[in-house]
Amino acid sequence: MGVGKHIEDYREVVGDEIIDRLEEKAEKLEDKHIVNVNSTSNGGGVAGLLLSIVPLMNDLGIDVGWRIHKGSEDFFHVTKSFHNALQGGEINLTDIKKKLYRQWGEFNSKIDHFEKHDLVVIHDPQPLIRINTRDVNNQKWVWRCHIDMENPNPVAFNYLKQFIDKYDHVVTTQKIKDIEPPQKEVPPSIDPLNTINKPLDQKTISKYLHKAGIDRDKPIIAQIGRFDKWKDPLGVIDVWKEANKEIDCKLILLGNIASDDPEGPEMFEKVKKKAEKYEDVTAIAETNEVLVNAIQREADVILQKSIKEGFALTVSEALWKETPVIGTHAGGIPLQINDGENGYLVESNQEAAEKVVELIKNPGKRDKMGKKGKEIVRENFLITRQMEDWIDLYNELLNGE
Repeated sequence: MGVGKHIEDYREVVGDEIIDRLEEKAEKLEDKHIVNVNSTSNGGGVAGLLLSIVPLMNDLGIDVGWRIHKGSEDFFHVTKSFHNALQGGEINLTDIKKKLYRQWGEFNSKIDHFEKHDLVVIHDPQPLIRINTRDVNNQKWVWRCHIDMENPNPVAFNYLKQFIDKYDHVVTTQKIKDIEPPQKEVPPSIDPLNTINKPLDQKTISKYLHKAGIDRDKPIIAQIGRFDKWKDPLGVIDVWKEANKEIDCKLILLGNIASDDPEGPEMFEKVKKKAEKYEDVTAIAETNEVLVNAIQREADVILQKSIKEGFALTVSEALWKETPVIGTHAGGIPLQINDGENGYLVESNQEAAEKVVELIKNPGKRDKMGKKGKEIVRENFLITRQMEDWIDLYNELLNGE
């Protein structure tokens, strides 16, 4: 996690010029109050980003807060259905679901007080409806969409569009069609000083792999990420089966189950049941950042076989550790993988399996791609770049710059 770090700690990683520029831009926001709202404090990429960005923004002298949008189990089932539908899934949008969504929006608005804030940043669909309770003159509201809305279900989109269109600005990873607010594309980023990304010695890697029951007697391929149908963990096992015909290797599926994702436990059970049929396939549901770090470093190849994807921070995490990634063309994955340079973009299980075999058989190519991957992340996907994008937007909305 990013607890206790300071912006000065990043000079060694990104250099003086970037840190000096951040400090200069932040000075113009010292009298402003900004708050983020999302639906969970742990599990998933949004919470991970906020855990780093919020303390570092405050360390820069910008008053940035963070609130959790609360809800019942039924509420999170409804908002998960929104999430799935915005990524193209089916939805049965009843009046009861709309009422529940509205009631929890009103409830949270009564316990969170934003009167003294100059800017409110709402993350994803769960608290999206909160814009209805904006009652402060000149207060700016931004919606940050982290999900893949390339082809949304029209029923869900048309219902949620009434709220989206009330925002002053929308921040996305990739542009959303048919909405009114101006948009800014801000790809997510990794925190190089977090537990999940910091350097590990071989002794620590060995210790954590051993505790997880992972032997290193064969090449390792792995997919890291929430157990979610859109990340296609069952399909990852099929890729391993195909690759394993040609090269004897292990597959590790490691993911957490976010507290705002009611479908996670069921998907993990499906993955576990399929994995148990094979001696060399291991499925682990655990929130352990050192284990994630160890596997991303020790794996020969990382997969990200998403069907739909907002960004997939796990791609940049693996590339930062000089491990090549084989991914799909979904969402923000192609922003991170330059095909043939730091990994491969694939269209099918068969193609993914072929690339796995190619990389495992060619350690020289793997190492070259790994080094290129770290360089690409350093240039484009570190937290300091994302912070600067946000500070520029804050200054634009609050200071007219």
